[in-house]
Amino acid sequence: MTAPIPPVPREIPDLPAIPWESTPVLKPSFVPVTAVVAPVRRPLVAVYRLLTALLAGAGVALEIYLAGAARALSYFQVQSAVLLAVVTLVSASRSWRPRRALPAALTGAVLLYVVIGAVVYHGLLAHTTPPFTMTGATAPPARWHAQWAALQVLHTLVPLAAVLDWLLLTPASRMHLRQAAGWLLFPLAYLVFLLVRARSLYPFLDITAHGYRHTLANALFLGLAIYASAVLLIALDHARPSPVRRRV
Repeated sequence: MTAPIPPVPREIPDLPAIPWESTPVLKPSFVPVTAVVAPVRRPLVAVYRLLTALLAGAGVALEIYLAGAARALSYFQVQSAVLLAVVTLVSASRSWRPRRALPAALTGAVLLYVVIGAVVYHGLLAHTTPPFTMTGATAPPARWHAQWAALQVLHTLVPLAAVLDWLLLTPASRMHLRQAAGWLLFPLAYLVFLLVRARSLYPFLDITAHGYRHTLANALFLGLAIYASAVLLIALDHARPSPVRRRV
């Protein structure tokens, strides 16, 4: 025998109002695209980045063969090319497997370094007297000779390949302004290396020829130019159209 159902009361008392302050509010949370969209395999991108890494490595190897390891690896552009070769090789592996893309803070820094090296070479060093060479030769390198080829690979072809990778194969709007200051750490460390070395490999940073005051002024101007270039690179990264989805 079932128990009788109690009658519904005619009057239901009003429930007390819930204060607005005590109402739980869910704050919006940022979820990166890579957390919900899996990366895809991109074999053509992997091949291009592998070729870029091989090109950078070939330029470094040729310069080491011509100038010796100690002298060649003392140049900023050679060090930047080594970093680019390592980064693009890892990026090629991640595009082939597939895996998550490397952080933009790393790839953007390497891109900035090789581009700055190219701009400094073509704007300040390509037409100096005496001619700029990485081997210490006093005569300008003849066209299509090994030293001329090494200069063109490191200061023209490698930066161009890195820029094309950024423009055509890398998602846009991944760089951030807060990263610009951190990108100056490597050029600053290189400047300290030159000051300790006392005799610079670059004529505008030669303490013996210009003294500390003039050299530090040139270094300060160059540092400001690098920071401005970093900010410009980040602005362009946000202004350019994205060639691919942000899942790579």
